[in-house]
Amino acid sequence: MADVAERAGVSTSTVSRTLRGLTTVSPEVRARVEQAARELNFAVSRQASSLVTGRTGVVAVLVPTLNSWFVGSALSSLGPLLRAAGLELTVYVTPDLSERASFFEHLPARRNADALLVFSFDLTEEETARLDDLGMPVIYVSQHVEGRPSVYVDDVAGSLHGTRHLLNLGHRRIAFVKTEPTSGFSFSSHERLLGYRQALTEAGLAADDGLVVAAQFGDKRSVAEAVGALLSLREPPTAVFAEQDELAIALITTLRRAQVEVPGRISVLGFDDHRMAEWFGLSTVAQAPSDIGRAAGELALELMNDSGADRERHVVLPTHLIPRSTTAPVPGDQGQREDADAPAPS
Repeated sequence: MADVAERAGVSTSTVSRTLRGLTTVSPEVRARVEQAARELNFAVSRQASSLVTGRTGVVAVLVPTLNSWFVGSALSSLGPLLRAAGLELTVYVTPDLSERASFFEHLPARRNADALLVFSFDLTEEETARLDDLGMPVIYVSQHVEGRPSVYVDDVAGSLHGTRHLLNLGHRRIAFVKTEPTSGFSFSSHERLLGYRQALTEAGLAADDGLVVAAQFGDKRSVAEAVGALLSLREPPTAVFAEQDELAIALITTLRRAQVEVPGRISVLGFDDHRMAEWFGLSTVAQAPSDIGRAAGELALELMNDSGADRERHVVLPTHLIPRSTTAPVPGDQGQREDADAPAPS
């Protein structure tokens, strides 16, 4: 820093103020300092700066996996936002229960970040308390945590509107396929199932537990068993609402292998608007993970920089229905087929 100050003809304190982005430096002096820093290949040491400012210049993210369309899309908008604010992004990945336990035992984000964004974790009370003790803003992403800052979509409303879409097409036997919980990660199953059931109640339809089945995400046999359970019902569904688009695509593939036409015999609706949804012509309830990542970053910056900011603020983003080719009205000859299959009168 002394070398930069000498070349620019200013004091080291002026160099420090300039490179920290403070506004007390004139544009002319700022230009000289920045030019001198470039010529000397000078970079600010975040470790040294943190001793003075108490800030690390880092925002940390805790995710269950990086092999996820949602996480990747959210981070792709979060990263540029933080860089524009002069901050770096550190990602902690805990793909299994062992690494998750290690993270919460050691809390590596402590003293190494100014804020932590937690993506889609079904946290225990003990884990939440551990994060409360970090001494930094902790923002929960794609989940609603009571009394803590959260950024998420209204899964209940999205699922309600999706089920209404199927009801408006004339469907009355509507199944819901949820994902089986894995490794303590949260995928909004409860909220989306709640919205589905609210829509049925609104339409005056009684709940049928046989129409709600679970499938292991990414497990072909599990998906096939879920489809088999629905097709073996005395009155099979005419429509299926899948909790996630990737699960919906797996259901469509399984149904077509079984020679069940989609949407000719069964309509299929997903939730997410995954990048593959359009390729499959999948009707879906769309959310925008890039908007969620950006909103989470903006909330983190607000909580980091404004001591008076609302520490319990919830940012709720909307969903919207995108009808494509996997949903259609109940086939007009449905009743005729049922009559043809019925036993002849004696």
